Amino acid sequence: MDMIAGMLICNDRRWPEAFRVLALQGAEIVSLGFNTPTENLHYPEPPALRVHHHLIMAQSMAFQNATWLVETAKCGFEDGNRMFGHSLIVAPTGEIVAKSVSEEDEVVCFNADIDLATDLKKTMFNFAAHRRPEHYKLIVERVGAEVTPAEGP
Repeated sequence: MDMIAGMLICNDRRWPEAFRVLALQGAEIVSLGFNTPTENLHYPEPPALRVHHHLIMAQSMAFQNATWLVETAKCGFEDGNRMFGHSLIVAPTGEIVAKSVSEEDEVVCFNADIDLATDLKKTMFNFAAHRRPEHYKLIVERVGAEVTPAEGP
C-alpha cells in the first residue's frame, strides 16, 4: 500500500502552517519528534499545563488536516533537564488512539487505518472546495503582529 507521509520536528508542532503545508501535499500520516523539558525554561508554566497544551495541539493539528499524527517524544534527562515524554498517536478524527503514560521509556503502537480520513478529506476538510487563501494572505506576508489603525469617519 502506498502512503504519503510527512515529517515535522519539535517546535513545528506549535505552528499550524507547517502541518497544513504537508496536508496540502496529500500527507496521510505525519511523524514528529521532539525534545521538550518538563519544566519550561523560558517562563513559569506548570508541567500539567505543558501536557495539556501538547495534547490539544496534537489533536487539533491531526483533526484540522484529516491526517494521522505520530509524535515521538524524548524522555529521561538531557543536559541536566528532565525531558517531557508523552509520545502519542492521534487519528484524523482528533482522537488520541495511543499514548505513553509516563516520562519513562515506553513503546506506543496502534494499527492505524490510513483510510479513516477519506470522508473528512471529501467533506469538511476538502481543501480544494473550502479553502479561500486569497482571504488570508496576511499569514504569509507578515511574520509578526502589527496593529492596523482603524480608519476614521
